[in-house]
Order: sequence, then structure tokens, then C-alpha cells
Amino acid sequence: MLTSLVYFVIYLIVIGLVLWLLHYLIDVIPLPEPFGRFARIALIVIGVLIVILMLLNFIGAIDGGMPRMK
Repeated sequence: MLTSLVYFVIYLIVIGLVLWLLHYLIDVIPLPEPFGRFARIALIVIGVLIVILMLLNFIGAIDGGMPRMK
């Protein structure tokens, strides 16, 4: 159980870094206002869905298409 918790934390850190990098790139590349806002919202929604799937996978509720953490 401890190893799966460590893997879960590592996955969260990696996902957080990838989302931070994408958010940074969206801020650096000047997009017109509606597209920039849409890109930020889409990034947040995708990130939240990934974290929810990881949590459900961690407690064993769904498969989620990810490797099962044992």
C-alpha cells in the first residue's frame, strides 16, 4: 500500500509539472483573447479529469485506462 501511495504522489507531481508547463506556454505565446481563455479552461478541465481518474483508480473504483496501482 505504501508503494502505491508513493507512485500516486509521483504521478501527481509529474502531472502537476506538465500542466504548469502547458499553462506557462499558453501565457508566453500570445493568443487572441477568446482562444487564450478557452485554452486555459480546457487545460484546467483536462487536469481535473486526470486527477479524478487517478483518485478513482487509486481507490479501485474504476479501471480508468491507467495501470492499476497495487
